[in-house]
Amino acid sequence: MEPLERYRPIIDDFEDFLAACQRPLGNAVRVNTIKASVDRALAALEAEGLAYEQADWNPRVLDLETDAPGSTWTSFHGFTHGQEEVSAVPPVVLDPQPGERVWDCCAAPGGKATQLAALMDDRGTVVANDNNLGRISALRFNAERLGATSLAVTNEDARNYSLERFEFDEFDRTLVDAPCSCEGTIRKNPDALDNWSEGHVSSVAGIQKGIIRRAIQATREGGTVVYSTCTFAPEENEAVVQHAVDEEDCRVVDFALELEHAPGLTEWDGRSFDSSLEKAARIYPHHNDTGGFFVAKLEVTA
Repeated sequence: MEPLERYRPIIDDFEDFLAACQRPLGNAVRVNTIKASVDRALAALEAEGLAYEQADWNPRVLDLETDAPGSTWTSFHGFTHGQEEVSAVPPVVLDPQPGERVWDCCAAPGGKATQLAALMDDRGTVVANDNNLGRISALRFNAERLGATSLAVTNEDARNYSLERFEFDEFDRTLVDAPCSCEGTIRKNPDALDNWSEGHVSSVAGIQKGIIRRAIQATREGGTVVYSTCTFAPEENEAVVQHAVDEEDCRVVDFALELEHAPGLTEWDGRSFDSSLEKAARIYPHHNDTGGFFVAKLEVTA
């Protein structure tokens, strides 16, 4: 837990935060409405004898009382997909509409990409890209199991992504769920901090900056880019969004989120960020008994 001490000045109720980080995480799933309505999925769970609790902010997100959410009848048939509660936030914030062209830059293993397809009623195009060839098979498997026929899977470095393969030259919306130092996954992965270093944080932040800039460039004027990570480090969150605002034609915009959260930071370690960064959301484990996440929404202005 020692690396987390650097966040004591920015997290209210820091002792509660630390205590939450040391508690095991529950088992959440998302109802896949491509295959089944929420009511049908709940009925199937009840028939299986599985207790559940719906998230207050999103009826499609369930906390299952099972240690094996991926081994249930509903999972096998694609009615549900194991997905941590806060992991379901970025696609909801992106708010894709049926018929749109949407890019998920870093999509494997496919939880958010298939959620985007479901939010679009599986109508339109979701380009699910990942640069890790070894993870593409999991992305394809989940797309097939969940019946997401609107997905196109690509394997490319998002920082240099080319749209030449498509008949269109820009996206309506883009999700950048960036690779990160994963501090916010500590409840699920207790060893998440074992190899933590400021050097690694700095290195991955450089990658994130390249990805978010390409995402903005590939999204139409008036379109939306959502940037998210599962980490607490401001170097990977506010600093990356600030870099995008400085270098590309975009602005940070408000969004509604019914989960408890803290605003984005406007200062860290002697550096100031634009006041608009307060519109971002920092979700800490002690807020909603979840993992940790950062989410920012940007509008492309030119």
